[in-house]
Amino acid sequence: MTMAKMDLAELRRYARYELDVLIEHRCRAGEDPYDFIHDLPTVDELVVFELRADALDARGMTAQYAMAKHAARSALPDAAVHRENIAKLEYDLLRGIALEHPDLTRTVWTLLGTVAD
Repeated sequence: MTMAKMDLAELRRYARYELDVLIEHRCRAGEDPYDFIHDLPTVDELVVFELRADALDARGMTAQYAMAKHAARSALPDAAVHRENIAKLEYDLLRGIALEHPDLTRTVWTLLGTVAD
């Protein structure tokens, strides 16, 4: 089952569980939650990330997206073009998520602010 077929409450429960597992793992590794908890994504951010991954997969673009992200971070002459293409794709994907799940709109727009960075 894809994440898109779940309702928002179910997506949030799944994301909360994932976040709890990550926190427990890092605590068991000896890390102090005070040092890392503020760096972790929120539950809604995790939901948006999963929905974005599903949308990429549905478009058959997962591999191309990963390669373009890698190229965008490189010193290649066309890295700026890759960054621009990734930003456009991210905007399109995230906007679609906000339209489909209005309760995630604030999180989507927050994440879009990080795409431009």
